[in-house]
Amino acid sequence: MKLSFTGERVLAVVAHPDDAELLCAGTLARARTDGAAIGLCVLCRGDKGQPARPLRNLTAVRRRELGAAVKLLRAELFLGGFNDGELSDDRSARRRLVEVFRRFQPTLVLAHSAEDYHSDHRAASHLAEVASWAAASRGLRTASPPLAAAPALWWMDTIEMHQFAPGFYVDVSEFVGLKERMLRCHRSQLSRGRDGNFSPLLDLMRLQCQSRGIQSGVAAAEAFRIHPAFKRARAW
Repeated sequence: MKLSFTGERVLAVVAHPDDAELLCAGTLARARTDGAAIGLCVLCRGDKGQPARPLRNLTAVRRRELGAAVKLLRAELFLGGFNDGELSDDRSARRRLVEVFRRFQPTLVLAHSAEDYHSDHRAASHLAEVASWAAASRGLRTASPPLAAAPALWWMDTIEMHQFAPGFYVDVSEFVGLKERMLRCHRSQLSRGRDGNFSPLLDLMRLQCQSRGIQSGVAAAEAFRIHPAFKRARAW
């Protein structure tokens, strides 16, 4: 079976500046290679993930790191601007994300699993589900017109694969190098790998995509599940 993203518009909605590299950057890169338009929406500023030697301008540092990574991916970038640890599914956040969807007009959204470990990831999951549906509602007005139809929605793997049973896998074997180069842009977070309460991100990313690859018979893969709700699943 061969999946093609030709003609699609694929938007990933993640909580923090380095989440895409861990969970879906390979799929975004594969979609771009197929000819799809790709976008990345990062909801939080990354203002709380301080290294052992705190940075006074951490938000600005992480914004530059994110910009460098997205440049490698060649994706359109959208920023939510929310503080780390404070993301919630409320009216303001919903409307902001609805406007992102209406501006990008995705046919497919990649979003965090509701079972992921971080509260921001879980909040981002709920926001993506609600906003991707509401973006097609003619009764909800924002600056941009509503979508013609709600996009398909895929739940991404969880960090370290906890509590996630994959529904299918995307072969990203040829894009592992790109995932690594993107992740290396996030120097402030890579430096936290020496902290006792934080994971070495490069090792985590390699292990996860290799493990999912072993499960699916390829060198490296990213795992997803479809959102099977009414009008949210698509045949491929």
